[in-house]
Amino acid sequence: MKQEWSDFRVALSFLTIFPTVPDHNPDEAQLSRSMAFFPAVGLVLGLGLVVLNWLLDSFIPRPVLDCLLVLFLIIASGALHLDGIADLIDGLAGGKDREGVLRIMKDSHVGAIGVVGLVMVLLLKYLSLYNIDPAVKSAALVLTPAAGRWVQVVLASYCRYLRPEGGTGAAFVDRVGEREVLIASGTLIAAALVLFGAKGIFIVFLLGLAAMLLQRYFQQRLGGITGDVLGAATELVEVLALLFVLALFQAGGEL
Repeated sequence: MKQEWSDFRVALSFLTIFPTVPDHNPDEAQLSRSMAFFPAVGLVLGLGLVVLNWLLDSFIPRPVLDCLLVLFLIIASGALHLDGIADLIDGLAGGKDREGVLRIMKDSHVGAIGVVGLVMVLLLKYLSLYNIDPAVKSAALVLTPAAGRWVQVVLASYCRYLRPEGGTGAAFVDRVGEREVLIASGTLIAAALVLFGAKGIFIVFLLGLAAMLLQRYFQQRLGGITGDVLGAATELVEVLALLFVLALFQAGGEL
């Protein structure tokens, strides 16, 4: 149990701005093990969103508050994944082959198409959250960050890391296996069931299909993944999670 708690703290430290292990330098084995707890970190972030929503709901108009919730998630995660979605869109739009895509993704400059993609992702998050039935908004706030971090575990387990020179993502991807996927998936399924009942299982099923399609696409288009790809997948799945909740629970519907 002590090891699991240490692995969770490593995951929390990496995925958020909170320095939970300031004096600890985890090795690659622990970094990979910590991916099992990525969805759990997402649940913690989601609970933070729920608390913020509860505290400010009586003081701030709904449209502004939903924008602040999206902003809080960005700040709490250190904008870790936004760079990935912009770089990936730039690479896919401008690269004619795998090498070209990877070269563009590695460039620190962001092109116009990357900016447009980033803005659209954030806009979709905001509009989806704003239009979700208030009866299930708290549940959506908890599930969404967990789903986004779960897909990283799936991709890391079933895809190879592309950059031979290594990188931040390589330390996580190289040793991830069935244990991490089972724990991460079990966490997400349990959370969805508690939050949404039977419909939560259907939401996870849809997210699983999305993860499978992303995995196949990245394998065919790039031959694997990078840290930017993992970050981009997180953003995409967060949007999908909100859209699925929005579609399944129309305003006035019952949980």
